[in-house]
Amino acid sequence: MRSQVLGFRVRAQQLDRESGDHADTAVLDIGVQDTGPDGAMWALAIRGVDVSGLPDIELVRLWTIRGAPHLYRRTDLPSVAAAVEPFSDADAGKRIYDATKPLKAAGISNLAALDAVAATMRSVVTEPMVKGEVSTRVTALMDPPYLRFCRPCNVTHLYEMPFRLAALRAGLELEAGTSPPVLRPVADFERASTTPDRYDVVRAYLRMLGPATPKHVADYLDAPVKDVKARWPSDVVEVLVDGEPRWVLAADEAVLAAGPVRTTRLLGPFDLFLQARDRPLLVDDPVRAKALWPVLGRPGAVLLGGEIAGMWRPRKSGKGLRVNIELWTKASPAFETAIREQAERLADHRQVPLSGVDFAG
Repeated sequence: MRSQVLGFRVRAQQLDRESGDHADTAVLDIGVQDTGPDGAMWALAIRGVDVSGLPDIELVRLWTIRGAPHLYRRTDLPSVAAAVEPFSDADAGKRIYDATKPLKAAGISNLAALDAVAATMRSVVTEPMVKGEVSTRVTALMDPPYLRFCRPCNVTHLYEMPFRLAALRAGLELEAGTSPPVLRPVADFERASTTPDRYDVVRAYLRMLGPATPKHVADYLDAPVKDVKARWPSDVVEVLVDGEPRWVLAADEAVLAAGPVRTTRLLGPFDLFLQARDRPLLVDDPVRAKALWPVLGRPGAVLLGGEIAGMWRPRKSGKGLRVNIELWTKASPAFETAIREQAERLADHRQVPLSGVDFAG
């Protein structure tokens, strides 16, 4: 069953696809995390999208799931804004972490707090503005329950998660290619009143990272399990994965039965395939899992023949790029050739020559 689950996810996420268009790229429905140099655009590239010819205006970057930057189709923005809203006040509290304590003491609900921060951000950001300046100006306008003393910065400013999660409520997007991020108003922003099934985050998780349990989805969203269960789809079927009951959308049951996919890709450190909350299913060795998902400095993962078979890291080599590959098992010459082809693809994506591929392990 494990190989069927992995094959299902490879197909659902179109990692076996050689060419496609952003309009029909499934992962953009749930959002493609855009963290690091091999972030969202690389995730699209390994799913067959020609990102070199993709106008930036077609895409929008937003702080959404877990407060991380994610890429979406711009035309989907109203539906996305509705889909990523907290399910309840308790959900909002879980998503903003320790910011809830002073708010509760002051008698301010979590959703009301997000609305208050959003309103202030909307009044401040009327043109592109770097994050630090936005934070400084918004901090000066907010009451003490919204603020904290930050030891690393040695200043008082807004709690980070309410700041990030309020940005989309304020109709703000992140400018492409900016670090530190630049926020700017979305033209004619309007949130949809309902969420179409295609963008519903619970259904999207099941569609691309299923079969799953409510806890898997809740952990992915940083939401309470109770709220996820309340929104659990009725059109699901139960399957057993290593003896554990899980669920998949009924429409996708046939895809699950299709079996493994023999495809090879260099997955970016935050690729959706690696965001599944059942990590032991992907990598059952705790030592290897710890190396693949460290707290800081994540490597990429080698998807070899449909399995996570090792890690990779890019290394600058003069004007070129070297790719260090650490495989957990001996690869056949054919697989090594496939990995080299993917390293060439990465170098082309970065628009630098490939200096070499170094295998270890």
